[in-house]
Amino acid sequence: MNADNEPLPPPLAEDQVGLVVEVFRMLADPTRVQVLWALVDRELSVNDLAGYIGKPAPSVSQHLSKLRMARLVRPRRAGTTIFYSLENEHVRQLVVDAVYNAEHAGPGVPPHHRGISAVRELPARDRAVSE
Repeated sequence: MNADNEPLPPPLAEDQVGLVVEVFRMLADPTRVQVLWALVDRELSVNDLAGYIGKPAPSVSQHLSKLRMARLVRPRRAGTTIFYSLENEHVRQLVVDAVYNAEHAGPGVPPHHRGISAVRELPARDRAVSE
């Protein structure tokens, strides 16, 4: 099959392009990437996230606010604690694919091809809080 014979998809509408650009803009920050990666398989509070990524809670909270406005994360209140999770499976897949793609830039076989998951262990003091 010749790729030249495949019809091109229709161009994206300008407003949709703007939304896609905003998503990538949100991913262009190391702290936000770490936050999203931490949330791939779980929900965490601001303090759990701050401990995990080694940043002050107020800083993490500001990043979460931006991610929330971009509809990449969603909050859930439980008493006085707010837990965050990824907005949907598409966001999860975007984050996982970005990390896996970055792994290909390094030498050797990427961990995801060897069946090795990235270690994302919470510090012992925070583990009980998030479980």
